[in-house]
Amino acid sequence: MPAASSQDQPPSGAHGPPDLRQQRRVASAGIASAMVLAAALWCGIAFFAPPLAGMDEPGARMLFALKCWCMAVLFCLVAGVEAVAHERLSSPAFDPLAGFETRRLRVNQRYLQNTLEQIVAFAAALFGLAAYCPDGAAMRAVLATAVLWIVARFAFWIGYHHSAAMRGIGAPSMGVSMLILLYVAFRFGDEVAGPIGGIVPIAVFLLIEAFLFWATKPAAR
Repeated sequence: MPAASSQDQPPSGAHGPPDLRQQRRVASAGIASAMVLAAALWCGIAFFAPPLAGMDEPGARMLFALKCWCMAVLFCLVAGVEAVAHERLSSPAFDPLAGFETRRLRVNQRYLQNTLEQIVAFAAALFGLAAYCPDGAAMRAVLATAVLWIVARFAFWIGYHHSAAMRGIGAPSMGVSMLILLYVAFRFGDEVAGPIGGIVPIAVFLLIEAFLFWATKPAAR
């Protein structure tokens, strides 16, 4: 499961109250279902969409990746900014120092912050993937990644408005960025030092993940 931003991470613990354990079960089920659907969507576009023309040159692939990123910024980040701005303009939250916040506004602000964090990882993954796609057929993976990321961001947003647990259905957005960055790290390491060079960065990252799971585990009460 991809790590959520600190702002969106709820208190957790193996000995949490029953309602918290129930939320975790709901979140886990949502994440598992979302991952299956996300894999189907990504594969459907990456393997069955028409090949993209004119993608033989690296510059053309980078330009296409940039256009995909612009679409993601518009529909996910800018839409979040607008959601917060419109509510501030039409409520006492117009003055941010007044302390007026609805639940809807708080959710939108957290969605916006989470999206701002994730869009950096997404951009790196998108351009890195485009760099290793040799032709228009392979570039369908870039398109699939962009479409999946946008859909998953909206799933996170809508799910969060329903409940904190349901925001887990947006997990594929961070998941796809992480997987592609690991792929790029492997390819780059392989270029530098062969297969061992490709395995090393992945192994180091997995060790970091394992340490984070261990270090952030709440102490038993």
